[in-house]
Amino acid sequence: CKLPYTGYEALQLPFAEPTGYGLGKSGWVSFNPAREETPSLGQLKAWVEESYRAQAPRKLVRELDERQG
Repeated sequence: CKLPYTGYEALQLPFAEPTGYGLGKSGWVSFNPAREETPSLGQLKAWVEESYRAQAPRKLVRELDERQG
């Protein structure tokens, strides 16, 4: 996930690491949790939404905001 806002906090988790190939420098975080370390569904959704918003065209982000609004 690209996590420009919560990436630092996510990287504090034992199963998180900067994404390889230099992408970690741009805010990408890779997760590989053991079954017992799996984050909550709410946390996973938050990371996916943050990543989507960081990469999606502005028009699509506006549409998402309108649907959630």
